[in-house]
Amino acid sequence: MTNLSPARTETADPGAPAPAPGPGSTAPSTRARSGWHSLVPRWSPKLGVGLGLVVAIALFGLIGPLLVGDPDTVRNSGMAPPGDGFLLGTTQTGQDVFAQLAHATRGSLQIGLLVGVMATLLSAFFGIIGGYIGGAVDEGFSLVSNVMLVIPGLPLVIVIAGFVPAAQRGWWTIAIVLAITGWAASSRVLRAQTLSLRNRDYVAAARVAGEKPWRVVSVEILPNLLPLLASQFVFAVILAILSEAGLSFLGLGASNSSTLGTMLYYAQNGFALQREAWWWFVPPGLIIAAFGCGLSLINFSIDEIINPKLRNIPRKKAGAVRSARRTPPSGTPAVPDDTEAPAAGRGGAEDTGHRDPVLTVRNLNVVYDAETPVHAVKDVSLTLGRGEILGLAGESGCGKTTLAYAVNRLHLPPAEVTSGSVVFHDRDGGDLDILALEREELRTFRWSKLSMVFQGAMNALNPVTSVHAQLDDVLTTHRPEMTRAERAGRCAEVLRLVGVDPRRLDSYPHELSGGMRQRVMIAMALLLDPQVMIMDEPTTALDVVVQRGILREILRFRDELGFAVVFITHDLPLLLELSDRIAVMREGEVVEYAAAGEIKDHPRHPYTRELLDSFPSLTGERGSFIRTGESGSRDHTAATETPAPEAAGTDLPAADVPAPAGDAPAGDAPAGDAGPPEEPPGEQQHPKERAPR
Repeated sequence: MTNLSPARTETADPGAPAPAPGPGSTAPSTRARSGWHSLVPRWSPKLGVGLGLVVAIALFGLIGPLLVGDPDTVRNSGMAPPGDGFLLGTTQTGQDVFAQLAHATRGSLQIGLLVGVMATLLSAFFGIIGGYIGGAVDEGFSLVSNVMLVIPGLPLVIVIAGFVPAAQRGWWTIAIVLAITGWAASSRVLRAQTLSLRNRDYVAAARVAGEKPWRVVSVEILPNLLPLLASQFVFAVILAILSEAGLSFLGLGASNSSTLGTMLYYAQNGFALQREAWWWFVPPGLIIAAFGCGLSLINFSIDEIINPKLRNIPRKKAGAVRSARRTPPSGTPAVPDDTEAPAAGRGGAEDTGHRDPVLTVRNLNVVYDAETPVHAVKDVSLTLGRGEILGLAGESGCGKTTLAYAVNRLHLPPAEVTSGSVVFHDRDGGDLDILALEREELRTFRWSKLSMVFQGAMNALNPVTSVHAQLDDVLTTHRPEMTRAERAGRCAEVLRLVGVDPRRLDSYPHELSGGMRQRVMIAMALLLDPQVMIMDEPTTALDVVVQRGILREILRFRDELGFAVVFITHDLPLLLELSDRIAVMREGEVVEYAAAGEIKDHPRHPYTRELLDSFPSLTGERGSFIRTGESGSRDHTAATETPAPEAAGTDLPAADVPAPAGDAPAGDAPAGDAGPPEEPPGEQQHPKERAPR
């Protein structure tokens, strides 16, 4: 039940590629990084430089004292510059600076290592144990941490160090003082992560299985916190070395031990700066700076484990990326590729029914440019007519969401559009090349010309902000000329449009049911009267009654407002009922593109037929998903085929059209019913919600 995924912020990367190789990817030569391997930093130049600096300084501190002479030997050659048998010259009393540097490096490393271990153990104890147990223990541990955080760190260190007699102030004493004053901040971070992890399903499963608390913490929670603990350990070591140098410079350091800080202290007292004896104070300063730099570079690599978005994924040359292709699975007949001409398409889908095109996608390719490139979208060409509902169907990981993000320029590295074009045909007569828009132009274009309802959108509303504030924020950003009263009126208008009482404007998302939150999200997408709306799984996690209401609303909006919709879903029968045309995607490629009626009655590609045959029937054999009340399977032969109804999206009764697989019959309400649907009783019991823009 252990989940070895490092703790990180919940900012998942939308549209990220699945671990499995997609179209265009080559067979991986090594096994995917998982489990404990995912806790090891990826090799990078900064990691190499950091390790090189740290290892070199550590070896110098460990081996150097064995190879040099006594650092305390006094000679007559005081303040001698480098040379004459002394690599770094001598001090005021003739002591060898190089020998002192070797012993001082060892002393500082000892303090840094001891402080790092003790501070990390203290922060883990108070943060992880307290966060997991909760209750009074957590409150008590948090109180101690808060008190330590409130007290200023450096003054507290100075006070504690000042009370220790100079004769007893060894390196271990300084280490204990620094550890006591340096663990609280890390403890707070670990506590927050533990509070999140203890509510995960795999931790709950371990509890239900009867595992003891110590094993749950050590096996289920601790592995997920190891990158964070490693990062805090490295930071504690850096802070300890710098703090010790500061204390020694003030005369509060380890008086009977040799550290880099005591070297700087004696150099100051010997007036090395005034005498321009740079060889006395520059080398220890460089050692501190180089060691801190090395640990910081290592810490950056550890941060990439905690937050994978920070990774600088190596990219291959553009030619190699563009040439990455995946051959069709064996046994799958190839569909003739006749998309070269704009008017062509599989099954004549490019005929938009005499509608003017509003969005044209031509030969679009999107590649996740990782170590093993994943060709997520391959040579996709689509044309969306004005007022049309275009369905995009396919299994998980086939590239539907990646295509939607690329059309809206929302894809993030390592996703990259390698070729193709996306052109928006404005109703004013102008054409916009979306892929060529600058940042400010793109910000203006989004949501006003093309909006998007994101996958799992009902969870995208800000939980601490009211619905009105979130809707008003969109208008304030895109319509700054509107007055407060005009914005409030527009917010109420779009809520009424989606069948939500405007009184819900003052509600918060947690006060709304799932269906109402989804409607608020759709209202936000409609707020600026866009000409195109991309809806990515807008009915996910909704029950069949609420889903039916949302779909009827979409049809009504299309008829009343005249905007076009790209509707993305796994549910092909749902698209047959809702869409005018359907594009079926598989492994990043559109394998069939035709009118909805033709897809239903004359599927050309074997994959499309498999999708249709995979849906069970309530009244007949598998594949007879049309709920006519008659039994019998769908006949693939033209001789026995029943004539197909007109393209979906007309007033075909809901009882005669397909619905989501596994759902009960939804009644005989027309699919194109323009009247606002009644809110299901459950919807009225809950209040609020909101969406991103």
